Amino acid sequence: MSVAIPSWQIDGVLFDLDGTLVDTAPDLAAALNAALRHHQQSELAYQVIRPIVSNGANALIKLGFGSQLSPAEHEKITQFFLAHYQQNIANESALFQGLDRALEHLENQQIPWGIVTNKPEFLTTPLLKALGLYDRAACIVCGDQVSRPKPHPEPILLACKKLDISPNNAIYLGDAERDIRAGRLAGLKTIACAFGYIPDTDNINDWQADKLLEKPTELLDSLQLLT
Repeated sequence: MSVAIPSWQIDGVLFDLDGTLVDTAPDLAAALNAALRHHQQSELAYQVIRPIVSNGANALIKLGFGSQLSPAEHEKITQFFLAHYQQNIANESALFQGLDRALEHLENQQIPWGIVTNKPEFLTTPLLKALGLYDRAACIVCGDQVSRPKPHPEPILLACKKLDISPNNAIYLGDAERDIRAGRLAGLKTIACAFGYIPDTDNINDWQADKLLEKPTELLDSLQLLT
């Protein structure tokens, strides 16, 4: 399905990171399964892990180990998981197909693009550097750099301020309801990415995004209509 958005004035484009701009699920799934092996637990299939990835480390630990862990057990497992992930952060992670061309189009049109993620800075920066995106992004706002991460609009408004653009003339793309909610509250146009990490229990049509992107390759066509 093509996404036609010819009436929007676009001065900047902001992306969620995991499941929207970059396919990080393979490396996060590998880290979770490494933690499961380390604690003599059965590994989980990739297709079970993928829909949960956007919800962060705590959700992944709960998926793999259940919700009955003591605080000490949870902390120990989380530290192992994060250490493994940090050491293998870009083994298989890559831009979703077609998004590099979309970024190049924005850069050629001198339209700044940035990243607004709930991922902490200590994981975001090495990932983006490994993928050659750190110096290309005009701004990067991480979840631990604001007092109220998504779904609060604070990080998206901060990104717009860094880019010196009006939220009304910007787009935010995300693959979770909290992304779309944050973007809408901040006053941006929103695009829901159906190709991302979305659990079967979520109905993307309930998120009230302005547009729906079925495939990452559709973004370039949409941007070309706008710019």
